[in-house]
Amino acid sequence: QVRDRLKQQVAEMTEKFPGFRPGLAILQVGNRDDSNLYINMKLKAAAEIGISANHIKLPNTATEADVLKCIASLNADPAVHGFIVQLPLDSDKPINTEKITNAVAPEKDVDGLSSINAGKLSRGDLGDCFIPCTPKGCMELIRQTGVQVAGKRAVVIGRSKIVGAPMHDLLLWNNATVTTCHSKTSTLAEEVGKADILVVAAGRAEMVKGEWIKPGAIVIDCGINHVPDSTKASGKRVVGDVAYTSAKEKASFITPVPGGVGPMTVAMLMQSTVESAQRFLKKFQPGKWTVQYNQLTLKMPVPSDIEISQSCIPKPIDQVAKEVGLFPDELELYGQTKAKVQLSVLNRLKNQPDGKYVVVTGITPTPLGEGKSTTTVGLVQALGAHLHQNVFACVRQPSQGPTFGIKGGAAGGGYCQVVPMEEFNLHLTGDIHAITAANNLVAAAIDARIFHELTQSDQALYNRLVPSVNGVRKFSDIQIRRLQKLGINKTDPMALTKEEVNSFVRLDIDPGTITWQRVLDTNDRFLRKITIGQSPTEKGFTRTAQFDITVSSEIMAVLALADGLDDMKKRFGRMVVASSKNGQPVTADDLGVTGALAVLMKDAVKPNLMQTLEGTPVFVHAGPFANIAHGNSSVLADKIALKLVGKDGFVVTEAGFGADIGMEKFFNIKCRYSGLRPHVVVLVATVRALKMHGGGPAVTAGVPLPKEYTEENLQLVAKGCSNLNKQIQNARMFGVPVVVAVNAFKTDTKAELALVVQHAKEAGAFDAVECTHWAEGGKGALALAQAVQRASQAPSNFRFLYNVELPVVDKIRLIAQQVYGARDIELLPEAQEKVALYTKQGFGNLPICMAKTHLSLSHDPEQKGAPTGFVLPIRDIRASVGAGFLYPLVGTMSTMPGLPTRPCFYDIDLDPVSGGVNGLF
Repeated sequence: QVRDRLKQQVAEMTEKFPGFRPGLAILQVGNRDDSNLYINMKLKAAAEIGISANHIKLPNTATEADVLKCIASLNADPAVHGFIVQLPLDSDKPINTEKITNAVAPEKDVDGLSSINAGKLSRGDLGDCFIPCTPKGCMELIRQTGVQVAGKRAVVIGRSKIVGAPMHDLLLWNNATVTTCHSKTSTLAEEVGKADILVVAAGRAEMVKGEWIKPGAIVIDCGINHVPDSTKASGKRVVGDVAYTSAKEKASFITPVPGGVGPMTVAMLMQSTVESAQRFLKKFQPGKWTVQYNQLTLKMPVPSDIEISQSCIPKPIDQVAKEVGLFPDELELYGQTKAKVQLSVLNRLKNQPDGKYVVVTGITPTPLGEGKSTTTVGLVQALGAHLHQNVFACVRQPSQGPTFGIKGGAAGGGYCQVVPMEEFNLHLTGDIHAITAANNLVAAAIDARIFHELTQSDQALYNRLVPSVNGVRKFSDIQIRRLQKLGINKTDPMALTKEEVNSFVRLDIDPGTITWQRVLDTNDRFLRKITIGQSPTEKGFTRTAQFDITVSSEIMAVLALADGLDDMKKRFGRMVVASSKNGQPVTADDLGVTGALAVLMKDAVKPNLMQTLEGTPVFVHAGPFANIAHGNSSVLADKIALKLVGKDGFVVTEAGFGADIGMEKFFNIKCRYSGLRPHVVVLVATVRALKMHGGGPAVTAGVPLPKEYTEENLQLVAKGCSNLNKQIQNARMFGVPVVVAVNAFKTDTKAELALVVQHAKEAGAFDAVECTHWAEGGKGALALAQAVQRASQAPSNFRFLYNVELPVVDKIRLIAQQVYGARDIELLPEAQEKVALYTKQGFGNLPICMAKTHLSLSHDPEQKGAPTGFVLPIRDIRASVGAGFLYPLVGTMSTMPGLPTRPCFYDIDLDPVSGGVNGLF
């Protein structure tokens, strides 16, 4: 009956939580025959019920440390809901059994042998502990008789920690009057004769005689003893602690031996495992969060970002992880406030439905930015801390170059920040440094390969690439791939012809076609154009090269678009770094560096967990440029977050620059590769930017705003709404509802804000709301959060703008005409050549990633509003084949980052007392 009931419960759990099974681990030390027999019984019962059972067997040479290490691993394994240590421990080494049983996590101690569980049982906390399986089985047998335990006299013979002592406690807390007897009890027969319920666990064959037993008593015999019996093949038979033949004449109920308590003990182990799994699901139910939010203490005027950030005491990051349903073994801590999350969480939650997917974008901005990051954080704080929804923010990691060189930090601002902002803006967990190392490894490999091919014969190169080790040559896996690419289907290095050796060893890179540059995460203007190879050891091989900023590396774009370590490695292998002199693409795989890149990036592929000022969770992962790359945080962070929030939760991510750039690439590139479909677009608009688009004076960073921006001017706002209207149309073109967030500044008037809201609704926005989150935190974005909730319930008929099978020119033209408002495009000669080259090389079916100014819908940053009728000039086209897109260079668009506009003087330092960061970002 118990097994059937448990089988049904497991089936119900599996149906409700697809892919879930209760997990039982059995740890055995040594190879005792009796232990093997008992374990096989348990494994068989688990299989019958549907429990996933794992038998871990350590040799009899295992030390106490070995056993404790194994227990620690099982304690941390979320797939194990219960585990037992099979006793006795059969080891040649001294092992403290008490220490071993107490090392088992109490919440997994389904044997109930740890001191914590024993203590809870002793205190009567029966609903908050595990009870040893034999006493638990005995109680179940007693219940099956229908006899009420309360008020009865019970006698327990034996006081072991496994049966006697817990049996006494269990009967006592079920309101029986209990007497414990043992080997030193002088009046044993007399005590037995008083018992309405008798439980015997003395370990002595047929010690209790039938004549001792009170007529009508319930007798539970837990003994297993062997006595001589010449009639048996083994020469012995199994008997209990009670003389069964005579006792059964007096007892109303009696358990046989064997076949009585033993099977019930196994059944109770299974029941405790199922109960543990049920507790686990209740505690860690996917999508069911219990979050402790931080209360903001708002100040006016609003202090600096760093002051606000440092006034907040973040929760320990492992607490944040626990609140959102991450397990300890899925977390890699980097101090108290940041951690990496293992990709294994995706496999654990693969059967869980995704939450609602929201992308934050903006109208065409001023050079000052319009607050997309601030709005992203404000929105998640409102949804989480104020509306108590499961919500995750997924944002890009900022580059250290602009942090020190141009614009300062990128953690949001005011009372809407990712904290600690100094950790967020600087090294974080080292992902950008890993990209720097990986990128420059490729750059070094390119020049080293050219140098060696110029200075060595085919055979000398072959000897170095495929060296003889102990007289044996062997191709590596990556070399086999290169041979297959060349059409050489041989695996024996000695079998290649001279022509095949020549093809294998010579990439024959054309230096003039090298597109791979070295990178550094600092804005260093004097490295923008350099000459390399000037050392005498390079034998006169020099060429002009350059340093780009790290976040512009294709490796960053690959990190952002990969959906796992294997996919990232494949994308690395496809990265094209140059062409050969006969026009063939040369890849990272051809260079033989793919595996090395994967090793350098194996930790960077894991998203970074942080939190907002109000305690909502944030993934910070990847930071590709929004011009030569797609400008969005990682696919992996979004996918993990969507599983963690559950079907009713929200994931809010941000797309770089305006909707014509970041949002278009989010849809056509990121969503195409991820397979994810957005539910809502949040379009950030400001009165300041709309006045600029309406014909207001130029807005320049570091220069006070002209009076047109600080005084009410409804005419400028209304005229500038042409840009807002166009960006709303751009979002709706993809079939997704649009909510406009009007980010209010203190210089805006009520009339101006109301006018923007009115225009947005008339232009087709699902809703438009005024937001004051910069000054008020999540409270100031409450109306926005409610509008996003409503919009997420509206139909979302997402569609791509173009089919990737279209010719390259047609895809570029569609983006220019439909998104930017251009009349047509013009491909300059270099761009025309690249179209032909990439089509010939097989890259024509890649999506398009336009590298265009973010300060205008057109190619001219001075053209504001919503210009039309212009011809979009395409100067050149380049390929990020590993990331998976072609990027046309529009007009005079540079691929290099902006430069500092003044000498370096950093108002930032370490606090001499706390050791923290003082100063401004």
